[in-house]
Amino acid sequence: MKAYTDYILEETKNILAIDSPTGFTGRAADYVMEKYEELGYSPVKTEKGGILVDLGGRDKENAILLEAHIDTLGGMVAEIKGNGRLRLTNLGGLNPNNGETENCRIYTRDGKVYEGTFQLNNASIHVNKDYGEAKRKFEGMEVVLDENTSSKETTKDLGIRNGDIVAFDPRTVLTKSGYIKSRFLDDKLSVGILMAYAKYLKEREIVPNRRVYQHITVYEEVGHGACGTVPEGVTEILSVDMGCVGDGLECTERQVSICAKDSGGPYNYEVVSALMEAAKRNAIDFAVDVYPYYGSDADAALEAGYDVRHGLIGAGVYASHGYERSHRDGAENTLRLLAAYLG
Repeated sequence: MKAYTDYILEETKNILAIDSPTGFTGRAADYVMEKYEELGYSPVKTEKGGILVDLGGRDKENAILLEAHIDTLGGMVAEIKGNGRLRLTNLGGLNPNNGETENCRIYTRDGKVYEGTFQLNNASIHVNKDYGEAKRKFEGMEVVLDENTSSKETTKDLGIRNGDIVAFDPRTVLTKSGYIKSRFLDDKLSVGILMAYAKYLKEREIVPNRRVYQHITVYEEVGHGACGTVPEGVTEILSVDMGCVGDGLECTERQVSICAKDSGGPYNYEVVSALMEAAKRNAIDFAVDVYPYYGSDADAALEAGYDVRHGLIGAGVYASHGYERSHRDGAENTLRLLAAYLG
């Protein structure tokens, strides 16, 4: 699987380089569509902007839908302030503490792109005696543009308006020891894993026993990514999303995580058990955990009323919604579990 793991990391890095805050995913989706076509598939773009791919398989009446999301956290211009700087509102669960001092890009509606930095208001420690005590919240922070502007009027003259998208620099790093560090591994790493699984099936000429579909969703970060686009015959949805790593959980970045329960309740008992059995049978390094504050595309599909079994797996990711870290072993174990589970 080493070659496929190399492919995961390569494509994850490529996708991370394409800004795609939730609601602004067109360029990233086009890139992924092109990659599926290069692999020999016929992806279809949904009306919401997601990607649906049929990977083939024998049993169309007991099909499985694999889901990962390409949308990320981000910001939107909520106000052009009197000093020419920008107050943001969050897209998804972006926490201002995790965005402070990060470089970002502002995308205008007429196609211009500007750069800036997200800072605390009055961010100089030598000037602001309350710097350490100031609460980091969007109302007290601003994007400082890398342009010669100091008024609302001069910023508007650049073409910047309320509602413009603000994307944060992912700062992707691949280490010699196999770690991948970046913003937005949630969930672009899983998109890379699904693409690698599609490549694995095609190159090895494997026809799964069950029909396998993949759905790359684009509104997961705001809760409705998978509230549609479930092909006929699908009886199970498996979200491939980040596995949680943190206090009270067993998973590490080098394992595949199998989620037994998240904020939406327990995952299907038989699906979780079958995933565990497949991992054990194939000597795949895994952990089973309960995620205390989490929701997935599979949850969203059930909330939308689909009568399907559901599960959630993913490579372990540390520091979720911040500057995240995973490892190539976690990605490979996730890919191996998909191959083992789908047979």
